[in-house]
This record gives sequence, structure tokens and C-alpha cells, in this order.
Amino acid sequence: MNQNVVLNVENIDKIYPGTKALDQVSYQVEKGKVNVLIGENGAGKSTLMKIIAGIEQPSSGKMFMDGKEVFFKDTTEAREHGIGIIHQELSLFPNLNVYQNIFMGRECTQGAKLNNKKHVELTDKVLAKLEHPIDAETLVGDLRVGQQQMIEIARNFIQDDLKILIMDEPTSSLSQQEVEVLFRLMREFTQHGISIVYISHRLEEIMKIGDNVTILRDGKYVARAEVSDIDVPWIVQQMVGEGKSYPKKNRNVNWKEKETVLEVKDLTLPKSGGGYLLDHVSFHLKKGEVLGIYGLMGAGRTEVFECLMGLRPEHTGEVLLNGQPVEVKNISEQIDRGFALIPEDRQREGLVQTLNIGKNISLSSLKKYCRFGFLNGKKENASIDKQIKDIMIKVADKKLPILSLSGGNQQKVVIGKGILTNPEILLLDEPSRGIDIGAKTEVFDIIHQYAERGLSLIVISSELKEIVAIADRVIVLSNGINTGEFEQDEISEDVLVLSSYKGHHGHETKKENS
Repeated sequence: MNQNVVLNVENIDKIYPGTKALDQVSYQVEKGKVNVLIGENGAGKSTLMKIIAGIEQPSSGKMFMDGKEVFFKDTTEAREHGIGIIHQELSLFPNLNVYQNIFMGRECTQGAKLNNKKHVELTDKVLAKLEHPIDAETLVGDLRVGQQQMIEIARNFIQDDLKILIMDEPTSSLSQQEVEVLFRLMREFTQHGISIVYISHRLEEIMKIGDNVTILRDGKYVARAEVSDIDVPWIVQQMVGEGKSYPKKNRNVNWKEKETVLEVKDLTLPKSGGGYLLDHVSFHLKKGEVLGIYGLMGAGRTEVFECLMGLRPEHTGEVLLNGQPVEVKNISEQIDRGFALIPEDRQREGLVQTLNIGKNISLSSLKKYCRFGFLNGKKENASIDKQIKDIMIKVADKKLPILSLSGGNQQKVVIGKGILTNPEILLLDEPSRGIDIGAKTEVFDIIHQYAERGLSLIVISSELKEIVAIADRVIVLSNGINTGEFEQDEISEDVLVLSSYKGHHGHETKKENS
């Protein structure tokens, strides 16, 4: 075995109900190197990291450290082996102060008491190293996001016996200057023989800081290379891959002649702690059109929908519906105006687990079947039956519990529920997340079927192949900025990927010869 390999993962599978997140993945972490791991959203990167850090356990496969097999049943065991992880989502306690967060789970004691003097001293020391002197007594909830990210990083930097540090998108909320400091510290770490596993969507960062790159796609290992031997187009090609794509619907419609249903001008949504989640985003939607919104994590895609549905009343900008300006204040008003949202998280936001299939379908449109406060069950049932047939929900009996359906059919229930409100504009947030390819194709058919009938749809998807297949036009968001708009023939995976990295501090393609 290679002496430089500190951790070796062999043929790891991870199976969740209905989906295989990792499929026979093998991966090596080299000692004293920045080992970059990349892939599209849903490629399995974070799942692999969670297994290495002891948060999740593999369904099958083995891991070796220093030639010995290891298995971590939790993060404590992984930490005892010298593995730390900095999460993409902050896992801090906002109601505790800085030093309490940094030493949570690894407290220094003096007899039976906590040694807070030492906590403060070590906190000051590690934050000075990060060039982020923050008072150790400050409540974490009072810090801005970039500072909280630094606290998350500092927690891992105080581990004495650190061998591997996993960094999952650590720079997503840092400024350029903070990123430079972080990179300097990463280099310091690697010089001391510590290995870093680095996940990032920012390709130019990878070229700058990475030593080697491993690419995952659809839960499988695709390629590995030394950074000095590759460039950005190579990475994009490996991430996107050739092969499976969905049948593209070429609808030869002259969109210029179609009337504009929705116009959004300068949609702006401030971020708490400064900056913008959406920064003057403008777009329009034609009758019967499928408009795609593509972007990476944190690009601001879901926020566009939240603003349109009245979930973010603090937004600014103009919204015109059929040429008339509207003030977006709350959800029920927006439903009455003809908006319907199919949320990204169908389990939490799309379905009521305790209701049966039929009731879940009619939930948003009950107003229509009521007279004088009474529900007309016959009318409701007729609508439900028509909807089940219309969108091909495979169901034996609509009185069965919703959880008896497969993921794909649950998703169709959520779509059916939205369509029963008779919307003019249907917003679909990741409509095919977590469903198999067969169900995906059916969901796409439903989307095109309703577009043909004159419904206008906006679809968010982080899967390139999907958005290329279903959209008549695509706008790309990056860091809250609209970085591109492409029509029918211009829509290709490479164009969308490059556009989605535009908002990330310029472009470097080759690594500097350091």
C-alpha cells in the first residue's frame, strides 16, 4: 500500500430507502495534501464525507487507516482517530458564547470544574491564528455568518491529534480576504503532515489550493488526477459526463408572440449580516412556457420562489402579473392570484403524513368544494379522481395512507395538489429530487403536458441533464446574481456550468506553478 495514503476507502455502498447514494466508491486520502472531492449536487460527496467522519455508517465496504481496518459508529470514534469535519451547514449553538462553542465536547477541566480561563486563552490564540480576533465571550448568535464560519473552522483547529480535516464548502460564506487566510492555514496544516479533504463548487479555488482531484458522479467514482495535470474544462467534462440524458422536448413556439404572464424587475433580498441573497434579479415568463432556473447551492434559486409566494415580505423589486403591478404580502393572496408552489422538501412542506392520498391531493383547494362552511365530498372526490388519472398516480385506493406510495408517486401527489388550485403559474422547486429515472420522465411529461395546455411553469433544478431536457429557456443564478440567460438551442450542460461559476471571483483555469 502507498505509504502516503493516510485513509483508504474500499468499495463503499450507502443505500437509503429508494436511492443508492454511493455505489462501490473507493477513495484515498493522501498524507499532507489537499485532496479535493467534487461532483454535481447529489453526486454523493457529502455522504462519503459523513461516512469518513462517523456521522453515517456504510451499507457495505471497508475503511483502512495506517493499514488497519477501522469502523466509526459515531463522530467521537472518528475524532479519536484524528478525523475532524467542518460542515457546509453551520452546527453551532447561537445561545452560547464563542469559547463554549469551540470547546463543546472537548472541554478542559480543573479537578471537577471547567477551566474557562484556559478556554478563553486557547480561543484567543486560535482566532489570532485565523486572523479573526473575536471576543471569546461574544454570543455566537450575534456574529455575522462569515464570522460564525470561522468559529466552525476554529473548533477543528484546536484538535491536537488531527490527521484528516474534512472541509465541506468552507468558503461559501467567506469574503475573498477570509478565503486567503484560510488557504494560508491549510498550507500550514499540510506542511505539518495533516491531510485535508476539500469539497468546493468553486473551480478556480480548487485549481489554486488543491493537490489532487477526485470526481464523483451519480454516487460512483469517475476519475482522479493531479491538479497540475488538468484544467477547468477537464473538470467540467468529468462532472457532467456523457451518456444518460432525458429526451428533450423541442417545442417550436414563437415565444416573442406569446403574452408575458409574469415580469420580475430588480428582485432584491438582503442577507442578515450584510450582502444579498438575491441581488437585483430580473426575468419574465411567457404563457405556456417552461422557464428553468439553474444554479449551485446558495445561488438564490429557492429564494426567488419564496419571494414570489409571499414567504419573504422583506424583499424589494417589482412584480407584474399580466402587466399589473402586485404587492406580494402573503401566501393565501398569492394562491388566489394563481400562483402554486411545489416545494423542494416534499415530506416536510408538501405532504401531511397523517392524511390519506386523496386528502393530500385536495388539501390546497378545499375552498372550491365548500358551500356555507360544508364540504361537498362528491365534488371533492370527482376532482381527486380526475387528478389521479390526469397525472398517472399509481394508486390502488385513494384512502390509503400517503406514505404507502413510492417517492415518485408522492411527488405526483404534491404536483396534483398544486394543479387542483387551478394556477396560472406553477413553481416547481427540484421536482424530481429523490425519485427514480422512470418517475422523473413521467414528472417531465406532466410538466410539458400542462405547458401545452397554457399553464406557465418555472422549474428549479440542480440536475443539469434535467434542466436541459425540460426548459424552453434557462436563467442561471450565481451568488444571488443573474449570470446568464439561454434560449432553446443555446441550452447545453457546459454553458450552464460555466455560467453558474461566474459569480465566484473571476476565473483561473490553470494552476499557478508554485
